[in-house]
Order: sequence, then structure tokens, then C-alpha cells
Amino acid sequence: MNAALSEPAVEMSAVSQSFGEMAVLEDFSLAVNRGEFVSLVGPSGCGKSTILNLIAGFAHPTHGTVRAGGRPVTHPGPDRGVCFQQAALFPWLSVVDNVTFGPRARHELNPQRRARAVRMLEEFGLGEFLRHRPAQLSGGMQQRAAIARVLVNEPDVLLMDEPFGALDAQTRLRMQRFLTEVQGEFGCTIVFITHDIDEALLMSDRVLVLSRRPAHVVDEIVVDAPRPRTPDYLLTEDFRRHKARAFTALESLSAERSFGDRGDEHA
Repeated sequence: MNAALSEPAVEMSAVSQSFGEMAVLEDFSLAVNRGEFVSLVGPSGCGKSTILNLIAGFAHPTHGTVRAGGRPVTHPGPDRGVCFQQAALFPWLSVVDNVTFGPRARHELNPQRRARAVRMLEEFGLGEFLRHRPAQLSGGMQQRAAIARVLVNEPDVLLMDEPFGALDAQTRLRMQRFLTEVQGEFGCTIVFITHDIDEALLMSDRVLVLSRRPAHVVDEIVVDAPRPRTPDYLLTEDFRRHKARAFTALESLSAERSFGDRGDEHA
């Protein structure tokens, strides 16, 4: 096997990250294989976004190493695309100009890459909206455009921080299926943050339940059901078993927090 292909797509080794006196991560390790879809769930403020920022290169660990594609992460790069809860499209640019912004900023936009962007937007159901501004699109359409803007750079890793959190339930279901189909077509590795257990189990190969900060993995749920999964999967015994396990892990964290709070009150 090619050594490069045997390397994890993302690897964090003994990573610690502090902001002042607040430790967000301590001796945290993570490995995500190529082509894998891994979701991170856990309490608010536990460090999920910090993990994504470290992989993206937006931040640097206090201790430990972060690698992507076998190379140390020292800065952001087009090999790691990032999508946030808000699409963050430039409101003054058309949809197609938003999608081609990255290659244009790097002086890499040529007719072939632009044609690829147009084909991608057509595949994403946005072919009729190439010249529209973001404000003229629905929330789901804006997120599709944001994902296309990342994928046009041909990233190895797609980092997503609650990208569907602001969408209504019906649009969210459509986007969940859309994302898994996109991954099947493009083969990218996905690290996905969500507070929605159903969403994580519907899309992921693995779901990692994180503790309160400093974060560590309290449970790892492997979902073997073939993807892309339809909403019918939410009615299966397999799903119910995984969801009960995830909630048990999260409930244990709540119980620990309640016990700790009572102790603080009597300190």
C-alpha cells in the first residue's frame, strides 16, 4: 500500500490547548481515516470548535501535534475546507463568483476550473442561480453554494461546524442526504460538529462523544449501516440502540456536572 494513503487524513497527537488559564484540550488525540465521516458531539463549550480550528490551521496547539495528510498543520490551506453554521458568502458577489473566489484569490482560476465550478453548481441544483446574489437564495441553497465553494478547491478534508443548525427540519434532512451523496462522489474526509444526535448517527461512520472541557472522548459509536442513509434509518432498532448509548454517555456528563456544582456550592 502507498505509504501516503496509509496515513490518517487527520491526526491529533497529545494535543493540549489553553486560553489563558482555561484548559480546553489536555493530551487529546484523534485519528480520522481517509474517506471517513466522523461526527463530534458533546456539551456546549467542550472544545469541539477548537478541535476544528486546530485542524484547519486557524489556531496552533499549546502542546502536541496536528497533522493532515501526513503533514504538520502550520497554517490554513485549500487541502482543508471549512463550512460554518452560516454560509458566510460574500453578499456583493454572485453565486458563481463566490464559488470561484478561492482559486481566483490564489491566481489559479482558469477556464477549466471555472467550468468545473459551473458544472458543480448545476449538479447541486443551482444552475439557474449562477448570477444571483446570496440574499436571493434560500438558506439551504446558500449552504449548497458554500459547500461548492469549498469543494471547488478539491480539499482532502472537509471540516464542518454545525453547518445545518440554522435550517428548518425539512431542509436540514435534504442537506444531510445531499452531503453524504457529495462525499460519495468526491471521496473527501469529513469531520462534522453537531449537537443533534440523530443527525450524527444518520450521516457518520463514527460518532465521538466528548466530555466537558478539557475534552476527551468518553464514547465512540461505530455506525455500520450503509450510507447514504434515508430517514427510515431513524426508525430502526440499530439507530435506537446507538442513540440510547449516545444519550447515556451525555447523561453521565450531566450527572457529573450536577454533582460537581453541588460540591462547589458547599465549598
